[in-house]
Amino acid sequence: MAPKFEWWAKGNNNRKGTPVVVKMENPNNWSMVELESPSDQDFLISSSSPRDKKSRNKNARQLTWVLLLKAHRAAGCLTSLGSALITLGTAVRRRIAAGHTDTETSKLSTRKSKMFYSCLKVFLWLSLILLAFEIAAYFKGWHFGTSKLQLQFIFTTPFGVKGFFDWVYTRWVLLRVEYLAPPLQFLANGCIVLFLVQTLDRLILCLGCFWIRFKKIKPVLKPDAISDLESGGNGCFLPMVLVQIPMCNEKEVYQQSIAAVCNLDWPKNKILIQILDDSDDPITQSLIKEEVHKWQNQGARIVYRHRVNREGYKAGNLKSAMNCSYVKDYEFVAIFDADFQPLPDFLKKTIPHFKDNEELGLVQARWSFVNKEENLLTRLQNINLAFHFEVEQQVNSVFLNFFGFNGTAGVWRIKALEDSGGWLERTTVEDMDIAVRAHLHGWKFIFLNDVECQCELPESYEAYRKQQHRWHSGPMQLFRLCLPAVIKSKISIGKKFNLIFLFFLLRKLILPFYSFTLFCIILPMTMFVPEAELPAWVVCYIPATMSFLNILPAPKSFPFIVPYLLFENTMSVTKFNAMVSGLFQLGSAYEWVVTKKSGRSSEGDLASLVEKETSKTKHQRGVSAPETEVEKKAEKMKKTKKKKKHNRIYMKELSLAFLLLTAATRSLLSAQGIHFYFLLFQGISFLLVGLDLIGEQVE
Repeated sequence: MAPKFEWWAKGNNNRKGTPVVVKMENPNNWSMVELESPSDQDFLISSSSPRDKKSRNKNARQLTWVLLLKAHRAAGCLTSLGSALITLGTAVRRRIAAGHTDTETSKLSTRKSKMFYSCLKVFLWLSLILLAFEIAAYFKGWHFGTSKLQLQFIFTTPFGVKGFFDWVYTRWVLLRVEYLAPPLQFLANGCIVLFLVQTLDRLILCLGCFWIRFKKIKPVLKPDAISDLESGGNGCFLPMVLVQIPMCNEKEVYQQSIAAVCNLDWPKNKILIQILDDSDDPITQSLIKEEVHKWQNQGARIVYRHRVNREGYKAGNLKSAMNCSYVKDYEFVAIFDADFQPLPDFLKKTIPHFKDNEELGLVQARWSFVNKEENLLTRLQNINLAFHFEVEQQVNSVFLNFFGFNGTAGVWRIKALEDSGGWLERTTVEDMDIAVRAHLHGWKFIFLNDVECQCELPESYEAYRKQQHRWHSGPMQLFRLCLPAVIKSKISIGKKFNLIFLFFLLRKLILPFYSFTLFCIILPMTMFVPEAELPAWVVCYIPATMSFLNILPAPKSFPFIVPYLLFENTMSVTKFNAMVSGLFQLGSAYEWVVTKKSGRSSEGDLASLVEKETSKTKHQRGVSAPETEVEKKAEKMKKTKKKKKHNRIYMKELSLAFLLLTAATRSLLSAQGIHFYFLLFQGISFLLVGLDLIGEQVE
């Protein structure tokens, strides 16, 4: 409750002034112990007695101390900021001096793949020339707020008094008005419409998620399935389950995934684990074989399969495994990528949903991440994937019984796989391919938001970039291939509309198209062609609303809402390039690069394992005894970590950074407020990503 100041009261002689106690043991680390509220006497307006003057002088000195200490702290913050900027500058200088660019390291640098980068360079040089031209015009007196005033000046000024430069600039303004502005404005309006449709789609998805939470809707097990699990008797629903772990040269994470699936709580005689190894590294192969042999000796039913030819990548690997003769004895197959660690009760939470539900083809679990707070890049990825699972997957599961299979942490009915044609190697998104074909054959899907499977996020921009390229190129390949099948299928018109317009066009094609075109091309061009305008609400309010909706499922990430908005626009160049290459089969459309893992969780597991092993063997041998096998593996991992690392410079991102910063400079000449700030910060975001200053370093 606020204190009451009785202005008519007499002086309170007990305590006067504002006592402040300050500790100054270390000038760099001061603390304020006590700061009391002012007494009533401090607010009395009367003739000052000598005692009152002395009190006020004392209070003034104390307040001066506090202000000086706060100024000292602010100076310390500025010093820290300065050192941080120096460190950043040093990192930038090292990047440029090293000279490792993405164009040099790309294995598929064909003419078609370089076309996009060449177009960006043309836009950049053109913008620089126009900026120089506009600056010269500004100093010549052409600094009007709007294009209408420019036209008015052109048509009212006598032609004879104009110099050569004025004549050239006049021709340029007329060229803009008659030929450049109309098509640019038309394209901008089209992108704005697509932007609004996309925003409406996100809003509807969020409302659907809110409705699911409000009504507490979730897949519920049937009572007999629950009693079966609790009783564990002979009559229980405990079908034969096949567990598959496809992997390729993933020596950082193979131990944790194999250990996790071998500890699944399911009868040993009703489960078989397949380790599907596509590694071409002999050392990795031997390590995985050794791990499988270790678990076989401990009683686990686990087999090792290796393909000499890596044809078809992951789809080819899974297809080869499903052709084994013993697969016919199994009813369900659970699939986990090499970095996934299911909990022991994973099968007991997923398999019962299939009981007495013959139309159910897939049960998908949610992903959780061991390294979501590792760096800024992983935090931003967590926002995207939290929205994907919490909103997109859950809403589509509840209202449509269909969503895209995530490729891992899911259980398939083997009959549904066979009925849909099995795994096909025709795209780089075999998981989405099988899900679409199963949906066309009438199979239903369930998403379990409360069943999580632990995994890793890419910690380097290089790994994340390649992953996103595959995830946005593959759907366009699939759309071209399956569109005739969708149109000819017997599913309802509503499901066809959802599959074609919402699932493919809106979320896989339109989103990267307008995100890149509107904010990275049209917006900078409107600075040089001001007759075509983008409203402030398109530049600021709608993107902020979209970011707010996306970040709702991850409320702890709200402090990162601005970096998230900027980074999503920065990633649009990769997503747009991938979308175009997949749609028209250009460049690296069929490139498959295994996402690099860091083995964050396995490092802790291995360390604890070494500790246990050491404590066991200390009593059996001396300190100088030879190392155990586990210690040797730990030492190997440490040596691997010590390899020299370097970063790459990403030329497309850098080109766009300079393009946006050039447009921001041009916007200053027209006093464009919100447009300037957006272009400035977006340009800085592209610059940081282009210099690989986000995420971990790449080996």
